[in-house]
Amino acid sequence: MRLPRILTPRTVVSAHCDLPCGVYDPAQARIEAESVKAIAEKYQANTDPEFRTRALLIKEQRSELVKHHLWVLWTDYFKPPHFEKYPHLHQLFNEATKLAGGGGGTKASIDPAKADELLQKIDEIAKIFWETKQA
Repeated sequence: MRLPRILTPRTVVSAHCDLPCGVYDPAQARIEAESVKAIAEKYQANTDPEFRTRALLIKEQRSELVKHHLWVLWTDYFKPPHFEKYPHLHQLFNEATKLAGGGGGTKASIDPAKADELLQKIDEIAKIFWETKQA
């Protein structure tokens, strides 16, 4: 079935991501990961049980947001040509999202060093991201 001429697009555009570039940025994941680290540090410095309970809840929420922002980059921004040029990129995202998750990640740990590991992975992803944006 053909569309009537009036409904046929006059201009065809293409983009390597869902929208023309400018909507994705690894800084979103980094900001949340920095919050996770700050919360872990505050947790370590405070013995009030109510404060610690609230800190744990907020840290887990922020860790989940880190995973969300990383997944969006992984699945929506990066495309096959990126993974061909950077063959370790899938592994890097896998490691980063696990560091933001439960079993040994920042969601399950209150160790600021674990958040530092996560921040390092996000920085590696950001470096690749900005290289692809300049290409």
